[in-house]
Amino acid sequence: MSRISRRRAPLAHPKTEEIDLFDVLHALSDPTRMTIVRTLSAEPERACGTFPVDVAPSTLSHHFKVLREAGLIHQREEANRRLTALRGDDLDERFPGMLEAVLTAYDRSPEAR
Repeated sequence: MSRISRRRAPLAHPKTEEIDLFDVLHALSDPTRMTIVRTLSAEPERACGTFPVDVAPSTLSHHFKVLREAGLIHQREEANRRLTALRGDDLDERFPGMLEAVLTAYDRSPEAR
């Protein structure tokens, strides 16, 4: 009996110049996605199942998709893991200081406590 290898479809990431401010702000409007972004702002890269969030795997996948399609994160496959990194340099190139300002404001908000 042979195993059929299933490869995941390549993930789409917008080019830096295609990142839209309104898509970024929408993606950052969710507390779970903010937790993901805050975690990545402190760590260069992290495996998908290791984020400090309490949501179902399918919900977490949805949050990653929203962040990826907005241009906030980059994901890559490594063996049987998917690694996630914040696209901080791309965001700073496109919208200087925006991400830092949003993270600072969120850290001061009641939701972050």
